[in-house]
Amino acid sequence: MPTPREAGGHTSSAAVSTTGLRKSYGDKTVLDGVDLHIPAGSVFALLGPNGAGKTTVVKILSTLISADGGQARVAGHDIAAAPDAVRAAIGVTGQFSAVDGLITGEENMLLMADLHHLPRSEGRRVASELLERFDLVAAAKKPASTYSGGMKRRLDIAMTLVGDPRIIFLDEPTTGLDPRSRHNMWQIIRELVTGGVTVFLTTQYLEEADQLADRIAVLNDGRIAAEGTAEELKRLIPGGHVRLRFSDPAAYRNACLALREVTRDDEALALQIPSDGSQRELRSLLDGLDAAGIEADELTVHTPDLDDVFFALTGGGDKAGRSNTSNPSNPSNQTKETSR
Repeated sequence: MPTPREAGGHTSSAAVSTTGLRKSYGDKTVLDGVDLHIPAGSVFALLGPNGAGKTTVVKILSTLISADGGQARVAGHDIAAAPDAVRAAIGVTGQFSAVDGLITGEENMLLMADLHHLPRSEGRRVASELLERFDLVAAAKKPASTYSGGMKRRLDIAMTLVGDPRIIFLDEPTTGLDPRSRHNMWQIIRELVTGGVTVFLTTQYLEEADQLADRIAVLNDGRIAAEGTAEELKRLIPGGHVRLRFSDPAAYRNACLALREVTRDDEALALQIPSDGSQRELRSLLDGLDAAGIEADELTVHTPDLDDVFFALTGGGDKAGRSNTSNPSNPSNQTKETSR
């Protein structure tokens, strides 16, 4: 069975779909014809600079505000014709925690169970299971105001799950969290999807989208500038190349003669060949070197990352976005190296 990523995002039934979604505030157009198709059981990430309209999309799809034009269906229901059915199928966690700090974590959970009209015994069972699932049992009797940022965010999502939603909207769920808490949140999101939940994620952290999302859309100037898997988006941006380094000057000279469209670095005995980093192109290059009897000491593949995609599509937009993702421990931002 292909995963949503393998299926390319358009063969599964849609959990969320929009056509021509529009929204303006006064003379400012926030959304100008947004089309989306999000398969059930997948993670979809919506990227964009500050003020791009990401939160507006979430508010429209969760029926908190109405669109000025276009159509949208969530969990099979038209958001305008059946808003109550949409609300019954979704959960929403915003940038700022909805946790009440004056009461305990357990009381927050039980309050949410009451809002969902669960019988008292059922509410206590669900609350207990979710507190255990999100590693909050030890803190359950403490006021939520004493929780760390990561604990509050976990409690927030646990409260969202009380109603057993099929679709969860996470609007910048890791904003303000430290790296450890952010990675813990990523694991929670992965587990939700494994359990069959569809996750609609908005984020400014490009690494987050790269790590989690089956498909990513970049929102800019009220429109979807590009959409695809992380790898598909990276291939939109020029600049990918393969770098070959040699220790033997003779092998370096032979490679210069055998390969086309190379950029030479005679001092470093290195060649740079344009490439999109695909397996097909790498195989062709290696086959050509083998046929010529040439052996490189080091082969390095340089591919554009989501930072490059984001800035190319949004014209620089939010400079903070790059600093948020400049993490040397992030495999997606590193060069892949192979010695031959």
